[in-house]
Amino acid sequence: MGDRFFLSLAGAAAGLINGLFGAGGGMVLVPMLGKKAGISEQERFPASVAIIAPVCVVSLLLSGSRNNTFLQVLPYLLGGAVGGVAAGLWGKRIPTVWLHRMLGALILWGGIRYLC
Repeated sequence: MGDRFFLSLAGAAAGLINGLFGAGGGMVLVPMLGKKAGISEQERFPASVAIIAPVCVVSLLLSGSRNNTFLQVLPYLLGGAVGGVAAGLWGKRIPTVWLHRMLGALILWGGIRYLC
């Protein structure tokens, strides 16, 4: 029960972070999926997306529907879908260490951008 509780807690933390900030739940999930769930490094990112996608839908339904946010961002969905397909096709060819570095750089860039 300890691991299941821990994984549920990690999922709740990811949902909270993702719901509050609109992103970032994967930062909680990716490390936890390896430590407690035993998922390989290559499968952690796709597993994280599979968990976060429904969380994003719930967040959209609960907060975005109040002011038609979904309709405003609808044009971005095509580009997002193209990017998702590209990542799915080419992401497995990128060594995990480089995925970690790119994610770290993106997180740092985002953090600095929001602080300034």
